[in-house]
Amino acid sequence: MDPLVAAIDQGTSSTRFLVFNAKTAELVSHHQVEIQQSFPKEGWVEEDPKEIMQSVYECMERTCEKLQQLDIDLSNIKAVGVTNQRETTLVWDKETGEPLYNAIVWLDLRTQSTVESLINKAPGQNKNHLKPKTGLPISPYFSAVKLRWLLDNVEEVRLAVRSQRAMFGTVDSWIIWCLTGGQNGGVHCTDVSNASRTMLFNIHSLDWDPELCRYFDIPMEILPEVRSSSEIYGVMKSCSLAGVPISGCLGDQSAALVGQMCFQEGQAKNTYGTGCFLLRNTGTKPLMSDHGLLTTVAYKLGKNEPACYALEGSVAIAGAVVRWLKDNLGIVQSSAEIEKLAAAAGTSYGCYFVPAFSGLYAPYWEPSARGIICGLTQFTNRNHLAFAALEAVCFQTREILDAMNQDSGLPLTQLQVDGGMTSNRLLMQLQADILCIPVVKPTMSETTALGVAMAAGAAEGVGVWSLSPSDLPHATSEKYQPQIHCDESEFRFARWKKAVQRSMNWETTEPCCNANGTEGPS
Repeated sequence: MDPLVAAIDQGTSSTRFLVFNAKTAELVSHHQVEIQQSFPKEGWVEEDPKEIMQSVYECMERTCEKLQQLDIDLSNIKAVGVTNQRETTLVWDKETGEPLYNAIVWLDLRTQSTVESLINKAPGQNKNHLKPKTGLPISPYFSAVKLRWLLDNVEEVRLAVRSQRAMFGTVDSWIIWCLTGGQNGGVHCTDVSNASRTMLFNIHSLDWDPELCRYFDIPMEILPEVRSSSEIYGVMKSCSLAGVPISGCLGDQSAALVGQMCFQEGQAKNTYGTGCFLLRNTGTKPLMSDHGLLTTVAYKLGKNEPACYALEGSVAIAGAVVRWLKDNLGIVQSSAEIEKLAAAAGTSYGCYFVPAFSGLYAPYWEPSARGIICGLTQFTNRNHLAFAALEAVCFQTREILDAMNQDSGLPLTQLQVDGGMTSNRLLMQLQADILCIPVVKPTMSETTALGVAMAAGAAEGVGVWSLSPSDLPHATSEKYQPQIHCDESEFRFARWKKAVQRSMNWETTEPCCNANGTEGPS
């Protein structure tokens, strides 16, 4: 039997455990569990850290049962990798192992007023004040401001920090700490790709930055140790896979870049999950964007390997818009149904949907924006709305692709795509039409899990997966060619940009008079 490598893929809306053949990269078995999100107040998004771990254990155990039914010996699993939703922020008690608050999810907007005051205090009120060190604008998206909120507002967190019992981590750190023993010797670490999303990490020195920690007033002793993305961090303690090393760790978007084999400078991929993320490998030098993109650490595949960087265009709401149409409006019963509805309309008939539920991310970085549907007439029905929602995902991708092309000066001639939404064929065709370039989708769409399995299998001391270009399997794919004239596409895109302008500056914290004469946020 060929060696196997497993991946824990803990995303915003679900957790998956997948097992790959290390020689052929084929998916052998997997299991998936949905995760509950809670919205305690407007703009707040939380998840339960214990439910996250429960889902990880459940996926592992179910997959192990499926492997045994296939007569596959679990001892063939040589390593496990962890890939995760990035920026989502947790604090827990290292003595009891208990979370001290819910995980504050990356999409959460409760820190908007903190961010506004930080920007107002920055020289020239420049949101890119910290960008030279972090590659990131000051935004509610990143972990530092969420952690600051926890320290300011949650008594248990404050007390735990004071008595030196608090541990901070993103989801990868929480999972690895729990799996390697938790309060009984669990390993408190993260990798460079996840650390680079906190705003506390210097992307040049590749370590926590004392000056940034002072800026946000974060005690450095609660931070995890930063490691490479491919090395043995520790071994699994209790479960069917006890004794197996955990040897890969990558933020989900970095993992997808690796899984799409984008190891060469200039290669790029776009992942359609809860949000939408376009990453372009810029090699061993961090490239700063002039067009609203982030500079991020893509991966560091080994202790002694150089770090590789990427330019990233981040869109907050992609698949989440389908979930919203399903759960909030009841327009569709399942995510698959949206394709049928949209196809029945065949066009949005001038209806544009800007799903700025969490403000606008790249290239605008405008937390005050909110969702807007415009161009409605008496003719508009739910089919048009479904079509407009899919188009919104494509237009947002077009905006970040344009920014990427301007920054690099080398326009992409085709777009490599992956993620859950790519199973929607109409969406893929729309995307090719709106970009005016072909869209290429790998047959095996689980590239995020594959990427971290590759990192885990290639780690020193595991060595069952070769990352040398000649050994990488050739991935089969499907290509969508543009089918409309570019002029039509440009016209629709111009209308979209008009709608985006209308969504801006909606929810600001400047005081204004309410109807009853009292002041409140506008």
